[in-house]
Amino acid sequence: MHIPSSADSRKDHERAHGKFLAPRALEIWGWSTPAGKERARRRTELIIEHARIRHCKNVLEYGCGTGMFSLFFAETGITLTAIDISPDLINEAQKELHANIFFQVGDVESLAFPDESFDAVIGNSVLHHVNIEQALVEAFRVLKPGRSIAFAEPNMMNPQIALQKNIPSLKRKMGDSPDETAFFRWQVVNFLQRSGFKDIMVQPFDFLHPSIPQKMISTVKRLGEFIESVPLIKEFAGSLILSGRKP
Repeated sequence: MHIPSSADSRKDHERAHGKFLAPRALEIWGWSTPAGKERARRRTELIIEHARIRHCKNVLEYGCGTGMFSLFFAETGITLTAIDISPDLINEAQKELHANIFFQVGDVESLAFPDESFDAVIGNSVLHHVNIEQALVEAFRVLKPGRSIAFAEPNMMNPQIALQKNIPSLKRKMGDSPDETAFFRWQVVNFLQRSGFKDIMVQPFDFLHPSIPQKMISTVKRLGEFIESVPLIKEFAGSLILSGRKP
């Protein structure tokens, strides 16, 4: 008899959450507002830059959700395999047909791909939903030597993120899954080191909130990018951009 583990429960929660999200995921995630679209554009550029995917052919995307970021990544001309544990979100993603993208249900903690089969592994807001250590070990396994990973994740140093990820009632109100969390920068560095990555980079970024009115986006964006250069204060940014290279 199979006794459900905490990992099984977490994955079941994520599948159930995907069913909840599927009809209006972009709205819940904050990507549908003018400021949300600007945030998405910037983090796409950062992930592309740090994973060096313009120099890649075959790329694996973790946690593709409805495929919004997948479409952005595919604009670089790569062949993208985009996976998510939620069949409902994959069904939504497959409504957007793209010759260079292969959407499929997949578990980032146990990948169904051979060793050294991808030129990059990337993702947006996915590692905080899973066992990050196992997900990074798997990314290291399927990555070709000399190639890189890059992800954007929520920053636990940000006051709103800290409250949202640690108060169950607020979590539910904001549309979070029961088990998702956020990371401190030093945690992510340790995770990457233990997984075998080198040339590790973890930096806070993003002071542009999705609710910022369109007429204020340009001003808030410039101010936020300045604050990202200010020691200590930058640590409270909303997100972390992280990367590492497989030796």
